[in-house]
Amino acid sequence: MEIQNRKARHNYFIKEEYECGIVLKGTEIKAIRDGSCNIEDSYGHIKKGELFILNMFIGEYKQGNIFNHQETRTRKLLMHKNEILKINEKIKLEGYTLIPLRLYFKKNIAKISLGLCKGKKDYDKRETIKERDIERELKKKYKN
Repeated sequence: MEIQNRKARHNYFIKEEYECGIVLKGTEIKAIRDGSCNIEDSYGHIKKGELFILNMFIGEYKQGNIFNHQETRTRKLLMHKNEILKINEKIKLEGYTLIPLRLYFKKNIAKISLGLCKGKKDYDKRETIKERDIERELKKKYKN
């Protein structure tokens, strides 16, 4: 099961990618395995030397009854301290943002891939669409 943020590659230039763990409750893991998760509106935030993800939606688990979780709570991300400090410097000095690119399982442990991103302007977005269309046409020509 893999959940991707398709808008991220369209809206941002991705400079670096980082893999980190995520602290979840039992019903959240089960809901992610069912596929009821959305990371498109979420972003990373560093507070007091710790990394958090905000606005990540994990739907309610149907069999969770009274032990269910809040759907958009702030969740802690697990990463080495020196990596967090390096990322924090880049965010403050160069104006980057942390955007989740995909959520996946690695050896039954939930991992999230964060991208150090800078926003695209409208003309940049049009340029990438144009390049993608050209590549698609070239593939069609070489296929025939």
